Amino acid sequence: MIKTFTHEKLLRYVYNELPADEQSEIEQALVHDADLAAKCADLLLAQRALDSLRQTPRSATVQNILQYSRTFLTAS
Repeated sequence: MIKTFTHEKLLRYVYNELPADEQSEIEQALVHDADLAAKCADLLLAQRALDSLRQTPRSATVQNILQYSRTFLTAS
């Protein structure tokens, strides 16, 4: 019997959020289903790309926020 997996379950697999039994199930399916393996590989690439994005604001952005907040200090 061929079991299908939802996109959500594949995402949970990529982020290591599945119980061990479900993780084993998906790993077995990945060995036998090239299409599923390709989808999983795409998700892993997307995860890697997202993880590499800048996680801090630019200093100009911080300065703009601070300047804006100063207008409230002087207005009081």
